[in-house]
Amino acid sequence: MTQTSDHDTVSFGFKDVARTEKQGLVRNVFDRSARKYDLMNDLMSLGVHRVWKDITVTKTGPRPGARLIDVAGGTGDIARAWLDRADALTERRGSDQYAEAVVADINEQMLLAGMKRGDRARLDWCTANAEHLPFDDAVADAVTIGFGIRNVTDRIKALKDMRRVLKPGGRFVCLEFSRPTTRPLEKLYDAWSFGAIPQIGDWIAKDRDSYQYLVESIRKFPHQDAFAAELEEAGFARVSVTNLSGGIAAIHMGWKV
Repeated sequence: MTQTSDHDTVSFGFKDVARTEKQGLVRNVFDRSARKYDLMNDLMSLGVHRVWKDITVTKTGPRPGARLIDVAGGTGDIARAWLDRADALTERRGSDQYAEAVVADINEQMLLAGMKRGDRARLDWCTANAEHLPFDDAVADAVTIGFGIRNVTDRIKALKDMRRVLKPGGRFVCLEFSRPTTRPLEKLYDAWSFGAIPQIGDWIAKDRDSYQYLVESIRKFPHQDAFAAELEEAGFARVSVTNLSGGIAAIHMGWKV
């Protein structure tokens, strides 16, 4: 079901909380998990998230002179890889046009963790709410959001704002955990998610509760077709879905026309 601003409550994992409270609760989760975020991603996905992100970057079409806004970009994995791809094309073509990227995230601790990984030419960092992006209209050739859309309070509002900052002809690419496409895989995934991930969070990050929330938030996120319908509601055209690893994750893509 589509979230709308008419609702007084929204999901926070398996709990319903006041709409006004969710942003702060999510911020607390990522404040606590920022320091171990990249390591935990490797452990939780057995490293497969790197493959998923590589496919996501390919779908954004990095190229010389283009500009990317990576929303909920955290430590900057997608933005850095996107710039590397674009720069490689610039060098190969002998172009003097270099791409630019901005990592926009509501959580300052996540941005600080990303900046500690080192400077990167033409990569900027911006504290920003996905529902109220601090960018002018039609400034980006591509907008990405990786594993972040399920944490926003009002998805439709965020999707509309991400479409707003895209240039006509620009593409939106969302990587998010989704629904396994077979029952046996779903059972296996549930066992891993609820049985192992919170425990790993307790051992490695000393924070079981944050990773319990992350697992629950995945289960509360709409299935592939329902989220594709939300992209269309937000105004995106030519919406498509690509399942990854049997639907454990999916890439949703739409265009601004």
